[in-house]
Amino acid sequence: MRLALPSLRRTLPVLGALLTLTACLGTDATSVPNIPSNPAVETYAAVTGVVIANMTKLNDNLFIQELTVGTGKAAAAGDTVSVYYTGWIPKGTVFDSNIGKTVIKFPLGTGYVIPGWDLGLVGLKVGGKRKIVIGSTLAYANQSPDPSRIPQNSTLVFDVELTAAK
Repeated sequence: MRLALPSLRRTLPVLGALLTLTACLGTDATSVPNIPSNPAVETYAAVTGVVIANMTKLNDNLFIQELTVGTGKAAAAGDTVSVYYTGWIPKGTVFDSNIGKTVIKFPLGTGYVIPGWDLGLVGLKVGGKRKIVIGSTLAYANQSPDPSRIPQNSTLVFDVELTAAK
């Protein structure tokens, strides 16, 4: 059997160009560049209640503000905590909430939730409410679980109420 070398010689350069183009575009031509958000310069809708200047900066990607100071045990890494929450994207759209539903329970500081929660809930006392603003690097980055509700590389805003820490 004889190989058709002339046609292979014509096909290989075209195939190589296609592979190079695909590599340059990534696996999904609609993917969003991985540009982290910056909560300090974000514009927030009034409904979120965020005024960064009034918040405590824990790091470049995490800001907190006590809304109600609790009187119970302060949450610490390793505690199993129970919370109610509402989450917004900065333009003011609620993307998730468990208000009026069952609390979410999870072990704090173990990676069960996004890093911004593991860090942002520490020190919140049972009965307390806190606003947490989380930059994309401590949230979902470009790996949004639902890009239709949470755009990739979004800053997230949460109001969280701690109901238990054990």
